[in-house]
Amino acid sequence: MRALGGALALLGMVALSAPAIASDREFAACLQQLRSEAATKGVSSATFDQHTAALVPDMAVVGFLDAQPEFVTPIWDYMAGLVDAERVADGRAMLERWAEVLARVETQYGVDAGTVVAVWGVESNFGRNFGSRPLLTSLSTLSCFGRRQAFFRGEFFTTLKIIQEGHVAPERLTGSWAGAFGHTQFMPSTFMRLAVDFDGDGRRDLVDSVPDALASTANFLKRAGWRGDLDWGFEVVLPKRFDTAGAGRRNKQTMQQWASRGVKRVDGSALPAAATPAGLLLPAGAAGPAFLVTRNFDALYAYNAAESYALAIAHLADRLRGGAPLVTPWPTDDAGLSRAERREVQSLLLARGHDIGEPDGMIGARTREALKQVQGELGLVADGRAGQAVLKALRDAESR
Repeated sequence: MRALGGALALLGMVALSAPAIASDREFAACLQQLRSEAATKGVSSATFDQHTAALVPDMAVVGFLDAQPEFVTPIWDYMAGLVDAERVADGRAMLERWAEVLARVETQYGVDAGTVVAVWGVESNFGRNFGSRPLLTSLSTLSCFGRRQAFFRGEFFTTLKIIQEGHVAPERLTGSWAGAFGHTQFMPSTFMRLAVDFDGDGRRDLVDSVPDALASTANFLKRAGWRGDLDWGFEVVLPKRFDTAGAGRRNKQTMQQWASRGVKRVDGSALPAAATPAGLLLPAGAAGPAFLVTRNFDALYAYNAAESYALAIAHLADRLRGGAPLVTPWPTDDAGLSRAERREVQSLLLARGHDIGEPDGMIGARTREALKQVQGELGLVADGRAGQAVLKALRDAESR
């Protein structure tokens, strides 16, 4: 029986490893195909061979292509984590530290320092979070498996060209699962189109050169249509029974037209007497904050194709310039948490014996599972969401 059990265990190990072996073989065959195509994309055989010889596929990244989020992040959670007191303080420190570079960037590209630093803060937390996945591994895997292989092959070849041209050392090219990298998280193809050498060392380096990263971000926004003489927009208040059927970033009317319909700035003052086109943005519906947004907001949207992202950048930029928090509250009775509060939630979960790793303010799968259990124990809806309600309940339980 022991011999049979050992044989069955061995068969199980073989069965479990078979998909991995098949993937490795398929990957090796795919790399050979890519080698032929690389030459037509400006990548030499020597570069390709040197930097692909030791590659093995990372099949985890394929799962990210089709993974559905376990829950949709409400806008108030998104904004609370990205525009908090910690990021505002850090951003103001960066404005001071890099003032001379940012002044030259604004002169050359017409994008103000607050906006550039806000992008930096949201994209990588001012260079603290680049992402840890090797680009060549992720992009080669996505070039051979899953959906959008043609797109990722282009990014893979471009990454090899970045290395070949000596801009960034291969070991420094780590980033997101999809291939975004550096201080302001450019995709390789975006790097090739829009990155600039602002420190004058002959290389375009978004990883180890803050001046290059800041100037490249400004260049991106300028090319996306940013105008230096225009605000991104501002918070407004709508009259009662206002018809919001025409709301939307793309449905622009002039400021004068919005004023004629009773729209005012959130402090009650009149809108600018100008013909500037602006769209009405209602990220949480008519019951939440409302904004009039200009073409500069569209330029921010182009950076990541999400209105919530563009709003976080825009509002953080305002805060860095001394602006106040939003006036109209989000339509929820359970507001979002800052990163400091998220770390507190994680510390309280650890104190209750939940193995969720070090408190880092990132609400991942283990934190959500622990929250579901704790919420059930404390009489809350067990949805795994980290909000003010569960933080208060955990604090109260800790103090008892």
